[in-house]
Order: sequence, then structure tokens, then C-alpha cells
Amino acid sequence: MKILLIASNGVDLYDTLSASETSRLTLRFYRPERRPCGVAIMTGSLGSALSIVSELKWYVRRYVREVLYELPHGAYATQALADEIYQRDVKIAPSWDLRFLYCFKGGSLVRKIPMDPAATTENMLTAEDDVDTALEVWSIEPNASLAAEDPIEKE
Repeated sequence: MKILLIASNGVDLYDTLSASETSRLTLRFYRPERRPCGVAIMTGSLGSALSIVSELKWYVRRYVREVLYELPHGAYATQALADEIYQRDVKIAPSWDLRFLYCFKGGSLVRKIPMDPAATTENMLTAEDDVDTALEVWSIEPNASLAAEDPIEKE
């Protein structure tokens, strides 16, 4: 299970976590990896991933824009969906209806695009889209404030 901590704009999350003795102690048995958008942490299970994020709650509140959990088939789950999966309130299927495409440019999250149930990551992006990376993110929370292609506001 991989945790992806998406850093708030202007934050070097890897350096921030490395500079703190508390977070270094929490992550001492894991090898956090610097990513353009933040930090990735490999764990053995969803339970341990949720536990690590809970231990890092202070840093998550201050320096992290969003926490994502990689699902077995390559998509990511939001915090709320990961909690529901762990509590066994939701069973993951090969496809999911409530999905978003998170678009990154230069390491920053620039857009969240709601995905049609039949859409794929590849057919959602066109040549005009100026993004470095796109991640499919599954959720249980419909975000009514997102229009078809709402830009993410700078913090």
C-alpha cells in the first residue's frame, strides 16, 4: 500500500518531514520518497497506512493538501474512501462510479476533473491539456463545488 501525501502549494514536504525529529521517528521504518507533488510512503497494509497518516496528523493539517492511498489496480482512494474500506463499510470493485482525475503540473495539483463512469484517464486528457501527471482518484464524497474542470485555487 502506497500513501501519497500531496503537499500544499509552496511546501517542500520531504524537507519539512525530514527536518522534524517527530516525523523522522514516525517514519524511521519506512523510506519516504520525494515526489514532485509531495511524498510517497510504502507500507504493508491499509491499516498501517492509515495509522501512519494518523501519527502524522499535525503535519498533514499544516503542510498537506490531500492524502491519497494507492489501490491494488493503480487508482488512488481519498482519505474518506480508505477509511470506509478499512472499516469494511465499502467493498472495492474493479470499477468505481465516483472518480476524479487529479492533474499535476510542475508538482502542483492544478485541476480536479470529475470523471464519467465510462471514461479512462487516457481519454480524459487531450493534447491541449498541459499536465505532467494525471492520477485517477476514487471517492465516496461527491464534491458539489467542482464544476467540470474547476481549476484548483492557489493557496
